[in-house]
Amino acid sequence: MSARTTPEPRDVTPAGLSSAEAARLLAELGPNEVPEHRRNPVLAFLGRFWGPMPWLLELAAVLALAVGHATEAVVILVLLVVNAVIGTVQSSSARRALALLRRDLAVSVTTRRDGAWGPVPARELVVGDVVALELGQIAPADLRVTSGGAEADLSSLTGESLPRPVGAGDELGAGAVVCRGSVRGVVTATGERSAAGRAAALVRDAAPRSRQQELLFSIVRSMMYVGVAASVAVGAYALACGRDLMDVASLVVTFLMGAVPVALPAVLAIVQAAGAMALSREGVLVTRLDSVEDAASIDVFCLDKTGTITQNRLEVTEVVPLGGHGEKDVVAAAALASDASGAQPIDAACLRRAGGAPAAVPGWRQVSYLPFDPERKRTEAVVEGPGGTRALLVKGAPRTVAALAGADGGELAAAVARLSERGLRAVAVAAGDGGAAEGSLELLGLLGLSDPPRADAAELVGRMRDLGIRPLMLTGDDVAIAHEVASEVGIGRRVRRAGELRELPAAEQLALVEDSDGFAEVLPVDKHLIVRLLQDAGHSVGMTGDGVNDAPALAQAELGCAVEGATDVARAAASAVLTRGGLGGIVDALTESRRSYQRMLTWVINKVTKVIEVVALFSAGYVLTGEMPVTLLGMSLLVFANDFATMSIATDNVEATDSPNSWNLRSIVAAAGVLGALFAAEDLLVGWLGGAALGLAPEAAQTLVMYALVVNSQVRILTVRERGRAWASAPSAGMLVVAAAVTAGFTALVLLGWAVPAVPPAAVGVTLAVCCVGGLALDAAKVALFRRLHVA
Repeated sequence: MSARTTPEPRDVTPAGLSSAEAARLLAELGPNEVPEHRRNPVLAFLGRFWGPMPWLLELAAVLALAVGHATEAVVILVLLVVNAVIGTVQSSSARRALALLRRDLAVSVTTRRDGAWGPVPARELVVGDVVALELGQIAPADLRVTSGGAEADLSSLTGESLPRPVGAGDELGAGAVVCRGSVRGVVTATGERSAAGRAAALVRDAAPRSRQQELLFSIVRSMMYVGVAASVAVGAYALACGRDLMDVASLVVTFLMGAVPVALPAVLAIVQAAGAMALSREGVLVTRLDSVEDAASIDVFCLDKTGTITQNRLEVTEVVPLGGHGEKDVVAAAALASDASGAQPIDAACLRRAGGAPAAVPGWRQVSYLPFDPERKRTEAVVEGPGGTRALLVKGAPRTVAALAGADGGELAAAVARLSERGLRAVAVAAGDGGAAEGSLELLGLLGLSDPPRADAAELVGRMRDLGIRPLMLTGDDVAIAHEVASEVGIGRRVRRAGELRELPAAEQLALVEDSDGFAEVLPVDKHLIVRLLQDAGHSVGMTGDGVNDAPALAQAELGCAVEGATDVARAAASAVLTRGGLGGIVDALTESRRSYQRMLTWVINKVTKVIEVVALFSAGYVLTGEMPVTLLGMSLLVFANDFATMSIATDNVEATDSPNSWNLRSIVAAAGVLGALFAAEDLLVGWLGGAALGLAPEAAQTLVMYALVVNSQVRILTVRERGRAWASAPSAGMLVVAAAVTAGFTALVLLGWAVPAVPPAAVGVTLAVCCVGGLALDAAKVALFRRLHVA
């Protein structure tokens, strides 16, 4: 962009840009963001035909054509296309849902346009805009500071560990965080033209896969290898028995069809999107979809005290009258010595305790008011009462007010100490006549202020414990305050100073963390250290925070939750943002993550069971009879129907467990393997009954085995979805509809002989009976296996 169209920052007036000029520059320069790399939708769609799973299906299609099975090849190709379409649609839906959630998190910056200050979305900033940054805000673009003074954290830009002072004339890069003070500045570069934008453009495509997804894909790859190995072994056996290459190729294709998890990408997308949208309705905006999956394993949750456990609002929780005065006298005087606007937290607390405003004290009005001053450490108000009587009221630090009143320091110190032991901040109140001088005031009493726990904090901490999660409170407050809050809400009484942790040798730090319920006087580095210590010990950790200093720990945790009102940098580092105060959203997120885990666990058990069932059935069937139990066309139809029917698992009704979830792969595979072998035995029984008892021709017997596989697939899904007995909970309506539709469709297909040899109604009835009775027996076996192998 030429200098002619882009204003030089030094030429910008203090009034900033006009709205028209800003709009022109936005159209010319583009929004202040690093454009997301959007892959060409056609290339993205074609990319779904590239990878280990599509390769196997494509190989199967080629082999099917090679052996003259054109119909089967077409079915396989249709299967590939349908999978690609469903995957594309679901991924697009998930991206749109995530975009909507991120839109709710859009950051606004105080900007001066047309001579007036107001919020402007950060993405709409242009070169020449005049902006104001306060404590905790992140620079949304490259700036040149024009006024004010601050300390800025440049670690994300330069790697500097200590904040750097900035003032008029200094440059402030996009991504710098204001740690202290405030500045005003003019925007010098936006989007990819900023220093941080250029760096971000290099790494914008980095998207690490979650631990759960890595585990899922490792299981799927293993099952594919099992299918390939079995096809090679049986193919070699067939060649040794004198079968020609065409027959062997057909056999290999049939095996491959049963081993490829076609629906996995679509199931993952549906589960993630459903979880994120469910949480959004509960006030939790998920910014990293896979964090919902990872949160299922959390067993320790580090809770920031202020704003999460407490109300983040000072309240007068105790009044201590002194010198024979009454509690009402102390509260009334404190309210009258407060700013009626309630802008200051202590003033607001005094006003709420008195019932609203100074005017709420009957018969008295505020004549003059001096606000709190850090040097004077008190507020003062002259008030007028009935008959024109005037009084001077003072509220402030106990020592300061006691000196003004000439009060006995011993009684006051004892009262302050008692409040401090309970974690309460003491404020003294004194009064005198309108012309009172220092030393002639009378001490009325003390107010004990605290940030009290939220009304539902204790209940939600209890719910967190019921989920098998240990809450660990972290706060910058002193030990007395932390101990009082932690005890009151049920977290525990073992609260220690973070300094004790820092002083210990590294080998002893974990033991102290494990033996504590909370830490007080916590520094930013302590939060990250505690999260990392727990993770290194094998724990999965959640973390809440709201400030700039919480960002490293939020990013490190499996689930980092930025609480309501968090700073820009905390929201950027978190994987979820709470839009409502308190712990409710956190408990909802943990519960929903465990529901997502249960759905994916059901899918994995079902898939492993199916692969073992198919491999065992085909291997045993071929060795025993010299023919494949199911034709290639039958297998193609089976995969087409059943793999996509399993998508209903993604929206099934499930209950969250009362303990953290973990992928015990050995137990899962072992239990699913046994079930798969039992289902295969049942399929073989159906095939034997069809040929030996019902006298079906070999082709009709193959149709009957295919039908048994279809019915057993529905029985299997309805069985493994529950870790207890199958009828312990009701499946979702969608799952029932899909199961009924698939069963009815294939019943019509085999009875009428559409595309496959027909079978008589008696054979269909026998198959349904065997599968239903066998399903009950297998359900009992499943319960025993899951209990023995601890699959939950």
